[in-house]
Amino acid sequence: MFEHHFYNEHFKKIDPTVSKIQKGEYDSCTFENCNFENMHISNIQFIECEFIDCNFSNSIVKDTSFKDVNFTNCKMIGVKFHECNPFLLQFSFTDCQLNFSSFYQLKAPNTIFKKCNLEEADFTEAIVNNSVFENCDLKNAIFEDSNLEKSDFRTSYHFTIHPEKNRLKNAKFSKENLLGLLTNYKIIVE
Repeated sequence: MFEHHFYNEHFKKIDPTVSKIQKGEYDSCTFENCNFENMHISNIQFIECEFIDCNFSNSIVKDTSFKDVNFTNCKMIGVKFHECNPFLLQFSFTDCQLNFSSFYQLKAPNTIFKKCNLEEADFTEAIVNNSVFENCDLKNAIFEDSNLEKSDFRTSYHFTIHPEKNRLKNAKFSKENLLGLLTNYKIIVE
């Protein structure tokens, strides 16, 4: 049990130079324009929370719980999501910068990535089946031994996914982005 419990509160402009986020459980809270950059936000539980216009770049999320959490227009460069608490993990991302973030071996099925920049994000051995990658830039994102079954990539671009090294059964792609599945074969499509 957590010492501090916050319910249905609205936090604005948290800044680590002024104050730090308290360890505890945050239930149905909204965080707006908060700066968590380079902060240790480990061992905190977020349940049904929303983060809007926040900066999480290089923050440490070891054993942090994200249960039904939405991130909108957040900067999350280099976040190691694979270190967060996997129990009941569920989150979605809209208009977020997730470059260089790691989802290595993370079990995060049914995740929604909408209009996100995921350049060089690491999905190695991740389970993100039934997920949606809508209008996402996946340039140099790493998909190796990943479970992408039933995931939707129809509107995403710049990805390279090797079909023989990933689980792709019933994954959706468009005619326009099929080249991302063929790059490793060194064939020319005109």
